[in-house]
Amino acid sequence: MNVVLIGMPGCGKSTVGVLLAKALLYQFEDTDLLLQNACKQSLCDLLETQGLAAFKAIENRVLSSLVCDNCVIATGGSAVYGSEAMAHLKQNAVTVYLKITPEEAAARIQNITTRGIAMPAGCTLEELYRERAPLYERYADVTIDCTGLTVEACVSAVSEALNRS
Repeated sequence: MNVVLIGMPGCGKSTVGVLLAKALLYQFEDTDLLLQNACKQSLCDLLETQGLAAFKAIENRVLSSLVCDNCVIATGGSAVYGSEAMAHLKQNAVTVYLKITPEEAAARIQNITTRGIAMPAGCTLEELYRERAPLYERYADVTIDCTGLTVEACVSAVSEALNRS
């Protein structure tokens, strides 16, 4: 069984994921890194050279081919746009939505332009949140409100939720 982490940019998927994998004695995969390695480009460069639609299609393809067991998988915030990828990831996993407010996402992200966030030009984090939140909720088996939580508290909350499910 795998644990798939989904949520807005800045919610802590990668940071929480590493610590959660250590706690569970699981492997860790960061799909942003898989995407970069597959394309030999940073997320920013990939978005710039390929465009948003192509980025989403590439992400969907890369995630649909991921095979691992006993793994914590930190997805990119845009992974939920790929229905095939999400169906594939959910086959052998509990999907955990690390929920934060748009305000907290904005406070956590130092530089939105260099972060490699898959969003249309001129879009705000608030608008992105309103677009993605229903997708996160649709795919989530478990939702953890991480707003205001430390990384350690978030890892504990996820661990406790996994033990209950």
